[in-house]
Amino acid sequence: MRAMVISRFGGPDVFELQDRPRPVAGPGELLVRVVASGTNPVDAKIRHSGSWAGIPFPAVLGYDVSGVVVEVGPGVAGFKPGDEVFYTPEIFGNPNGSYAEYTVAAASIVAHKPAGLSHVEAAGIPLAGGTAWEAIVRRLAVRPGETVLIHGGAGGVGSFAIQFAKAAGARVLATASKANHEAMRDLGADVTLDYRDTDVVDRILRAAGGAGVDAAFDTAGGNVPMSTQVTRPFGRIATILPPTGDLNALYVKNQTLYGTFLTREGARLREMAPLFERGQARVIVDAVLPLEQVGKAHERLDSGHGRGKIILQVGA
Repeated sequence: MRAMVISRFGGPDVFELQDRPRPVAGPGELLVRVVASGTNPVDAKIRHSGSWAGIPFPAVLGYDVSGVVVEVGPGVAGFKPGDEVFYTPEIFGNPNGSYAEYTVAAASIVAHKPAGLSHVEAAGIPLAGGTAWEAIVRRLAVRPGETVLIHGGAGGVGSFAIQFAKAAGARVLATASKANHEAMRDLGADVTLDYRDTDVVDRILRAAGGAGVDAAFDTAGGNVPMSTQVTRPFGRIATILPPTGDLNALYVKNQTLYGTFLTREGARLREMAPLFERGQARVIVDAVLPLEQVGKAHERLDSGHGRGKIILQVGA
């Protein structure tokens, strides 16, 4: 099978096209033919210096899959060959990601692809969408009528977070650079703010009616101290990166802080799927590239520019 492989850490030029043996589904596993693979910032971090992930060389990266089941391993129920599925592979210690024509995964982390979505669209959901769902729906438990602040609303996780909070019935405030405000409003944000404005804290408080937002979600990193200032007493805060800075207000205001690190599970994907099937959430695709151009995709990931997901077209 065709696969884009790395044998060392480094820049986007470390990828090499190789012909590798097709894997086999073991007990409790599925063999999936990859139609499309999403790319994520974590892919670029691992490619650059990912010894922390414990991935042995040679390695195939890639942690978003949409494809078709080819083999069903012993002990698996609920899937059959030909089923269209999507999922996010494990990262730690996994040298067999989705930058390849075939990959294997535990059936427990796989779900049927949302009806009506293309494989390109579905490949943009699992990792970023799952992270946003875990924070907005499961941890922060956003309810109708609440006001929610999303830091980094134009990014992959943030764009899903806006849509999920809106679908939950919340009033959504979102931060990003000015150039991304129209895109965030198109996703459902009620108030957009430039995180670089010197009076952004005052503006958030005014937009929240003075008492503070009910919940805040930091998708960009470094915003937990500000979140404690603009979240009401007994409010909730979630972050996808380790918090830094002065967190004294968290205790004084009796706030709850949730760390959000995505575990892999099919149940979360099944929970999310109806929103995409009903059109209450959608994937913003920035570019679609062939598998062999994964280096170009990583150049764009490294730049930090662009809106939405960069998807690799792997198979037909």
